[in-house]
Amino acid sequence: MDTSKIKGIRTGLTVAPRRRLSIMGLAVAIAVGVAVGFAVPRGNSATASTGLPNTSDYHSLLVNPRNSQSLILGTHDGLYVSLDGGRHWRRGGLRNSDAMNLARPVAQTLWLAGHNVFKKSTDGGATWADVRPNGLPGLDLHGFAIAPGHPRVLYAAVAGEGLYRSRDGGRSFKLVSKTIGGNVMALAILPNGHILAGDMRRGLLRSSDEGRAWRQVFAAQILGLAVNPGNASRVLATGGGIAVSANGGHTWRIVLNMEKGAGPVAWSTSNPKLAYVVGFDRKLYLSRDRGESWRAVGGS
Repeated sequence: MDTSKIKGIRTGLTVAPRRRLSIMGLAVAIAVGVAVGFAVPRGNSATASTGLPNTSDYHSLLVNPRNSQSLILGTHDGLYVSLDGGRHWRRGGLRNSDAMNLARPVAQTLWLAGHNVFKKSTDGGATWADVRPNGLPGLDLHGFAIAPGHPRVLYAAVAGEGLYRSRDGGRSFKLVSKTIGGNVMALAILPNGHILAGDMRRGLLRSSDEGRAWRQVFAAQILGLAVNPGNASRVLATGGGIAVSANGGHTWRIVLNMEKGAGPVAWSTSNPKLAYVVGFDRKLYLSRDRGESWRAVGGS
């Protein structure tokens, strides 16, 4: 498909800033077909605001595996929680933590990776511990993903450095690629081990050999990737709009152009037909037909 003729998803691959990103510019969402049950920290206010939180950056999104109406939104200023499908939001903890990436591989384990922050929770998000692994050149982690079915295999894209992998649950990392990773803003691992990476210079790239070799599959700036938990062949990508792939990311169709673009994207595990996308127009979008059509359900 000649994406250069389609308005909304940009094919001019400009370089994104390597630090935190403006909501009206670029942001990131990493969701790899996982969802999350979330424990609101003690002392959190029960007051909920209507529409998306009034914060400058929307970065990541997860859905409760047992309740598709329960969401977590990662922002530059920590976490927010919604219990009604994104219509109302309240603080969820980790104020001042840049939650660029959220992932839940198993049970109550949660990972948060972002701009100079790397944390892990083993109690569903009630408490968090800093992670300081060996082998990473820094903790400016703009891309992060966990291999489905292999919770000890973690991938981290370190801004300006490259792509790194851990095989011991995050205790240590080793370099996978120096040429890929430094400009990556979105990562997703498919169950077959193939990797999708949204590189701000090269577009959407795919590797079938654990990151050693890559080829471009979509000439667009990709800020969010999400693999369907019920059908790994179905993948969503966000950037200047929303695109869907029905063959594991080999080819793509644009299903919604968005003037201000979109970033955070996540599927529901309990209802794999349902997906959410956060737009940079401060609206939450919902699809009930596996990403084919979308409607706004929240915003301000």
